[in-house]
Amino acid sequence: MNLFTRRSFVSGAAALGFAAGSAGAAEGQLVWKTTDWKVADFQTLVKHPARVKQVYDISPIGGGKFLNNVKNSLNGLEYGFGVSRAEIKIAVAMHGPANMLNYDDYIWNKYQVGEWLNVIDPETNKPAVRNIFVDGKAAASQNPDDEGSMYQAHDLTTLRNRGVQFLSCHTALEEQARALVHLRKLNEAPEEIVKDLLAHAIPGTMVVASMVAAIALLQAEGRYTYITVG
Repeated sequence: MNLFTRRSFVSGAAALGFAAGSAGAAEGQLVWKTTDWKVADFQTLVKHPARVKQVYDISPIGGGKFLNNVKNSLNGLEYGFGVSRAEIKIAVAMHGPANMLNYDDYIWNKYQVGEWLNVIDPETNKPAVRNIFVDGKAAASQNPDDEGSMYQAHDLTTLRNRGVQFLSCHTALEEQARALVHLRKLNEAPEEIVKDLLAHAIPGTMVVASMVAAIALLQAEGRYTYITVG
C-alpha cells in the first residue's frame, strides 16, 4: 500500500497534534520565507542564460524511469539537434515521493524509505535501504552509442555531472517528516526529522521553499519549458 499521500500526511499530523493552532504547529516551520533559504541561488537558476531550458515536474518515483527521460533530453538536444552543452539547462523538480531521491543512504536506511515508498533494491530484491538512484560509478566509454557510456547512464550523479540541477521541496520535507513520525512512531519532533533530512541531502541538491511555486517561476520568469513524466 502506498502510504505516501496527502491524506496520510494530514491524518498523521492531526493524530499527533500538528493541526493548525496547536503547539506543535507553532514550533514547526511549515512555510519557508525568503530569509530562510538560498533564494539567490534559485534566482540564478531561473535566469540561466542557456538557449534551451527545461523543467521536469516529478512526483511519483516510478522506478526512476524519469531519469532516463532526462538523459534522453540531454542526448537528443546535443546530438540530435546540435545544441551545445553550454546552451542546455535542465532542472528536475522533485516533490511528493520523488523528493526522497535527493537524500543519501543514511536517510534511506534510518527511515526505511524503500519499505515506505515501495522501492525495491534490484541487488537484494528487498525494500531498498540505500538510495539506489545515486550510483555514481564512472563510465569508461565516451561513445554515446555505447550502452556503458556516461551518455547512456541515467543515475543522479552522472546527470548532475552533465549539468542537471536537482531540486528538493521543503514543503514536501515537512509533510514527509510528519508522515514518518506517525508511520515509524518516532519520538522526535517533525522539525528534528526535517533537520536530519536536510543534513543528508545529496551534495549539489537545491532545496526550494515550495516546488509548485518554484516551477511557476521557472516557467514564467525563466522561460523553462515544462514536462512531466507519470
